[in-house]
Amino acid sequence: MRKILALSIAVILVSCGGSIEEQKKAKLAELKEKAITIDHEIKTLENELAELKTGEGESGKIPVYVETLKQQLFEHFVIVNGVVEPVEEAKISPEVGGQIVKVAVKKGDRVNAGQLLVELNTSVTERGIQEVNTALELATKVYDKQKSLYDQNVGSEIQYLEAKSAKESLERKLETLKAQLAMAVIKAPFSGIVDEVYVKEGELGAPGAPLLHLVNLKRMKVKANLAENYLPKIDEGDMVKVSFPTFPDILLSMPIKQIGNVVDYKSRTVPLELEFANANESIKANQIALVNLKDFEDTKAIVVPSLVVKQDSKGEFLFVVAKDEQGEAIAKKVYVNTGLSFRERTMIKSGLAEGDQVIVSGFNLVGNGSKVTIK
Repeated sequence: MRKILALSIAVILVSCGGSIEEQKKAKLAELKEKAITIDHEIKTLENELAELKTGEGESGKIPVYVETLKQQLFEHFVIVNGVVEPVEEAKISPEVGGQIVKVAVKKGDRVNAGQLLVELNTSVTERGIQEVNTALELATKVYDKQKSLYDQNVGSEIQYLEAKSAKESLERKLETLKAQLAMAVIKAPFSGIVDEVYVKEGELGAPGAPLLHLVNLKRMKVKANLAENYLPKIDEGDMVKVSFPTFPDILLSMPIKQIGNVVDYKSRTVPLELEFANANESIKANQIALVNLKDFEDTKAIVVPSLVVKQDSKGEFLFVVAKDEQGEAIAKKVYVNTGLSFRERTMIKSGLAEGDQVIVSGFNLVGNGSKVTIK
């Protein structure tokens, strides 16, 4: 009986262990997030204390910096990750097989449309053309003679038709051989840069096997996937802003060229495509792009730095500079109703008005009624 009881307790402990472990992991993740926030607040306080020690304010007054509010434009954007691709890009392969006798370009070369890239051995095709030309000359003479006799009602119709068929068959064969001869000379389909060369002279070229990679960086496109709930807010032709993490100083405006017609079943997103000129070729293929899609705009918004908005049990608040009964500057705690935030700026729906002086530095050092001096 004791063995059974001990075994039961062990089973219960093991079964609960997984749940406890998951709870501890969740708690650890929560504490790590809080630690990041606390660390940021500690640094802010240290900076403000350093300012306070060297401040020029009056004795007993906390020096603060303020921002006087005024109505301004506030825009909110949805940022979608995308990737840059060339509009014109191709892995060039031959339409016919043959030994490579000439590679006319190397990696990094700039080429123009129609310029020679690679040439295949054409000796067999050229001999075939010579043979067909010889046969065609004879077939043409036979045809001309049979046609003359047929027109005079001397020759038979069968002999005339056979001669005509033989001549036309050789003409078609000659056209095919000439086309094959032209296919052995591979030319650039568009102007661009040779990004890679995969073959060497003497190797065999085959249909479908890439000879080189050609890209045109002058015209690029951005491909991204947008969540379906934003579809009512955009249309083809709308101008959007695109930034590039690699080049933070570059911000381009470009129209939405195409919006996909099918929502992906799993991701619930729809593809977007945009095009832009890249004259100096600074943006490269496969770079990450950030597509900024505007989903809200208010031309007369009251906006504050997001960092100054705090929260307690009553709601969100911040501090403004007000006057006490003696006319001295004090910090006043004001509860606000916030709206959207973007790039460390938050729109205030209610609680503040144009002309209010919001404390933007030193707000962690003051309380409601603290005497302050504006720096």
